[in-house]
Amino acid sequence: MPQPKSPSLQSATVRIVPSIHEIDKEQWDICARQNSNDFNPFVQHAFYSALEDSGSVTEETGWQPQHVAVETTDGTLLACAAMYLKDHSYGEYVFDWGWANAYERAGGNYYPKLQCAVPFTPATGPRLMTRPNAINFDDQDLKRTLLAGMIEVADRKNVSSLHVTFPDEADFRVMADAGLLERYGQQFHWKNEDYKSFDDFLAALSSRKRKNIRKEREKANASGVNIYTVSGDDITCRHWDAFYRFYRLTSDRKWGQAYMTRSFFDLLSEQMGDQVLLIMGEEGGEIVCGALNLLGGDTLFGRNWGTVVHYPMLHFEVCYYRAIDFAIERGLSWVEAGAQGPHKLQRGYLPRKTYSAHWIADGGFRDAVSQYLSQERPAIEGDVDTLTELGPFKRTERQAP
Repeated sequence: MPQPKSPSLQSATVRIVPSIHEIDKEQWDICARQNSNDFNPFVQHAFYSALEDSGSVTEETGWQPQHVAVETTDGTLLACAAMYLKDHSYGEYVFDWGWANAYERAGGNYYPKLQCAVPFTPATGPRLMTRPNAINFDDQDLKRTLLAGMIEVADRKNVSSLHVTFPDEADFRVMADAGLLERYGQQFHWKNEDYKSFDDFLAALSSRKRKNIRKEREKANASGVNIYTVSGDDITCRHWDAFYRFYRLTSDRKWGQAYMTRSFFDLLSEQMGDQVLLIMGEEGGEIVCGALNLLGGDTLFGRNWGTVVHYPMLHFEVCYYRAIDFAIERGLSWVEAGAQGPHKLQRGYLPRKTYSAHWIADGGFRDAVSQYLSQERPAIEGDVDTLTELGPFKRTERQAP
């Protein structure tokens, strides 16, 4: 496999960092483009630190931080990537269980592996993060150097593979050009076509779909559950206690592991409260359902949902329609409602490609995975095109995401 070539960057070093706190918060956030209009909340220093400080990502949970930093000799951070040494494939949303089983049946050890990702978060964003307008350093050279450093770590630790999940398209292209294996996925996202109101959005749908959504909203709001949004300093322990209960119940119901501890949500609220949006529902003075969203520059990211009541259409109202209301009110361009969910299609969320990139050490195994991916990619692209055509929008107004 072609290895990314590390350009000759004078006065720059690559180092492995076992904790996000060993990298200056301000410098990390500069590389994460926190001052731009399209910033992503999940790659902020505060989000990674909340995961570490709460004990949600540790060696014991199978997410051992191995972050990579490219720095000048005076300590200026030029580029960085959040990376983890893992002994399982949980919490990733890009499934490689089949690869692991095949490799181990052939006598290899698939674990440990390296994962460049935001833990438990299937949201697209930058992964090869670089300092904007770094003097004397080319941005693409920095990305290639960072990637080369990540692969060198994989080689030195003698792991089977390195996986970069949910990178934005620009970072994905850098990795593809460097020879990493390319994988596509899909999610369902809502796009704001400069709608002025929810009714304005409904007007873009076919008559039948428009009527269905109105009926769903009527049923949800007739349930007796009072639905409201809360953010920033208005979020209290009462809200987080209820939401954490929902989070645990949802994890148990889906046979998953509730990695995020209760303290994670307190830290998230303390450090990023203005970017947290909870959509909660109360009945009889008790909080009975809730959805966690994070606010980015032009996107509302839906993350987790849970409930202790089961009223028709309540999930759609809390997770999808109220998110659209908020996005229209704030003038946001997108609502990303998380992984899975073809049921989102008829509610105005159209399919959109996602990406992952994979470095595999063993040549024979790499060839086998490459062959599989060469068949999977066109199938995913075909699904995106077909599902877009099946979307709820009027044909004259439907636009590709």
